[in-house]
Order: sequence, then C-alpha cells, then structure tokens
Amino acid sequence: MTDLLLKNVRVVTHDRNEPVMADIAVTGGRVDRVAPGLPAEGVPEVIEGAGRLAFPGVVDAHQHWGIYNPLAEDAGSESRASAQGGVTTALTYMRTGMYYLNRGGAYADFFPEVLARAEDRAYVDYGFHLAPMSSGHIGELPDLVERFGVPSFKIFMFYGGHGLHGRSADQSAFLMLPEGERYDYAHFEFVMRGVQAARERFPELASEISLSLHCETAEIMTAYTRLVEEAGDLSGLAAYSASRPPHSEGLAVFIASYLAHETGLGNVNLLHLSSRKALDAAVRMQRTFPHIDFRREVTIGHLLADIETASGIGAKVNPPIRSREDVEALWGYVLDGTVDWVVSDHACCREELKFGAPAEDVFLAKAGFGGAEYLLPGLITEGRRRGLSWGRIAALTSWNPARRYGLRTKGTIAPGFDADICLVDPDATWTVRAADSESAQEYTPFEGFELSAKVTDTFVRGHHVLDTGKIVGRPVGRYLRRPVG
Repeated sequence: MTDLLLKNVRVVTHDRNEPVMADIAVTGGRVDRVAPGLPAEGVPEVIEGAGRLAFPGVVDAHQHWGIYNPLAEDAGSESRASAQGGVTTALTYMRTGMYYLNRGGAYADFFPEVLARAEDRAYVDYGFHLAPMSSGHIGELPDLVERFGVPSFKIFMFYGGHGLHGRSADQSAFLMLPEGERYDYAHFEFVMRGVQAARERFPELASEISLSLHCETAEIMTAYTRLVEEAGDLSGLAAYSASRPPHSEGLAVFIASYLAHETGLGNVNLLHLSSRKALDAAVRMQRTFPHIDFRREVTIGHLLADIETASGIGAKVNPPIRSREDVEALWGYVLDGTVDWVVSDHACCREELKFGAPAEDVFLAKAGFGGAEYLLPGLITEGRRRGLSWGRIAALTSWNPARRYGLRTKGTIAPGFDADICLVDPDATWTVRAADSESAQEYTPFEGFELSAKVTDTFVRGHHVLDTGKIVGRPVGRYLRRPVG
C-alpha cells in the first residue's frame, strides 16, 4: 500500500536534461512508481507539489560532524541544517588525533564510539569516511570494509608539516601518532598500497573502495605563510589565499597521482579543488594516467564566494576561498564535465571557537564553516544562470557521489531506490541569513547572498523531515553501512 504520494511535481534525474511532470508513490521508504495521474485514494499522506521540482535527495559527500563541537550535538543540529538544503545523505570525514574525539588508537576501538555518539541523533542518513593516520590503521582497512562497511578513506597531504589552521611546530602531537611514526609521503604510499590491497581482496566491491586526498603541500604553504606575514601588505581572505597558493594544490595533485600510479591504486578522489591550477593539474594527471579512475570534487563555497564577496574571515577554509578568476575557472570545469560532484565541506565552527584575538587576524581563526543549507539552492542559482542543465545538477549533487561511494539505493528518483526527495521552488528569491539556519553556527560566509531557488520540503526514505521550510518530526537518520554485499 502506498504510504506517501507526491502529486504534480516536475521530477529531475541525472539521465535527462529537463524535468518530467509526474507523481511519485512511496511504499515502505522506497519509491514505488513514478508516473502522471497516480490515484490518491486511501493514501495516508498526499503532498500537492504544484509544479515544484522534485530532486533526488542531495548526497553531500563531504561534511565534518564533530570536528569543533561534540559529535552527538553536530549529528543533530548539522543534520537539520543539511535537510534545509535538501541533503538527505551526509558522508562525514572522521579521524583519530586532535579534534573529533581527541584520541588516538585503533579504529576497532575508536569507530564503535563514533557510531554510538551519532546514533538516534540525525535527521538525515549518514556515513563516514575514515583516515588511516598510523601504520596500524593501514592493517585495519580490510576489517573497516568488511565489518563496519566503510569503503572510503582519506589522506590529508599537508598534515605532516603544516597545521590545520596554519603553521605548527608539533604535528606529531596534533595527530597523536605512535612513537617513531611520521605522517609523510612514505605513509601516503603505504596507505595507497593498503587501499588497493583491500580492492583486490574484495573484488566485487572494488569499484566502491576509494581513497580521497586533500591536496595541499606543507612545505610550500609554510614558506608562503612566512612571506605573506612578513610582507604585511595583505590581510583577511586575500592573505590566507596567498599563504596557501594555488600551485601548492597543483603540486600535491601531481605527487598524489604519481603515487597512485606507482602503487597501482585504481580509484582516487581529488577533494575540494579550489583553483584553476588545481583543476588543470587534475586534468593533466587524468591524461597522464588514464588507467586511474580519478574523480574531481569542488565545494559550493568555492563556487559561490571569492575573497572579495565572502562575508568576512568566517570564510576561512582549507583550501582557501580564492579570487574571482579562480571562481570563474571552477565554473568552466563544472560546465565542461570535468567536475564530478559538488559538496558543502560543512564543518560547523561557532563564533567562540572560530575567531582568535584579535578577531580580524585571519591566521588566528579556525579553518572551516558550515554551508550544507545552501548547497542545492546555490548550485541551482548560479548554475542555471550559466546554462547548467537540471539533469547535470542532479548528477553533481546526488547520482555521481552515490555511485562512487557505494550508496546503491541512493542517487535518483526511480522505483526501488530510497525515497530521498527534496522539493524545490525554482522561482523563490531569498536572502541568506545565518539566523534562519538550523546550524549551531551563528554566522555564514554567504550572509546577504541572494539565491533564486529554495528547498521547501525534504523526505528521507519517505519521512517528511522538512515541511514548508520547517524541520518537523524526530531524528530518522540511519548509519549507512556500505557496501551491503
């Protein structure tokens, strides 16, 4: 029996450019039928879509729950903010060391605590990517895949010699590494070998086991941070961008790509590429190593804001917000198909933690900010103005990341798939105000931005969690154990 019926919506999917008018019937949390004129008699919940767009729920493949706030708190507040932006699945990065749970040790002990802290808190479905920080973690990779259903892993390329927020004198203590271990290129090589070994051990899952990289180069950033601070002629976001220059990204992409080639690693994700030089390096490496399945990610922050238009140094993030020239270059790569998916890189950082003393010193501020609320509305606003098709938006925000990360029942509106759906008014004009967000973060780099599309309703496996712009009901989010077999 149909539980939920969405009437008269324009269904958007990744495989066609234009939406199609239809009704969507949901049974047991899955899409049952998609067709015009479905009967409403006896259906307990009927929503009149009135021609709104029905997008597949956003699969936001890059968030950071628990980095600055307790994980249990973030799982609640930041999942509610996610639902405001049409996000129905959040994949969040997690690691040992300072921040997050502020402890080291084996993932066999660490990860069950992560799962326990998030359980019954989230309003959207969620999963985790894990970062092998020590040699012991590399040995745990098969167990993480098989026992915990985590097929996606991460390397932070600059952590060994540069701090999360800037220069650092003791990264080993920050990372809580075992005595005598280093987080360096050799470790990255061995992580790649470990991930590839896991792909070979589980051949039926090989396409869904991948390694993601934050591509910045510690030595370049440390040197340029010193140059920028000594020169003193730049401040704010311009200074931070100059201190972590785009060629640092490009160089890291080259290094990571060659190491992947050397280790035979077949699936590589290049995260939050922020500049023309970073994307150019990624394109060159794809041509150089065609046997590697590279995927390229950008964030909505880097697509919407630049060092002049972002609202203050609350926009400090790694890699930095860039110049307008880089923003335009990123859009070119989105439009020509080079970019595979768009994410929020949502990392809620409250004012009391974000800003140092003096508050205007960008080098004393914490890196990262929330933004999942604006992911789909922002991409529609800017993307449609630039000629991005509806289907391409659905691919960038849902289908592509779902396929890469083993979310087999997510990513589209079709029979048999989870009823993860968001309704969008494409004619709504509204002004971004941090005060309107469910996030615990009191500011946003997008303050005052004018957007021309708004998510009105969000459904997670058929559960109505955002109703006419308001969070309703209780937490219904589930941990996504990937892959399922």
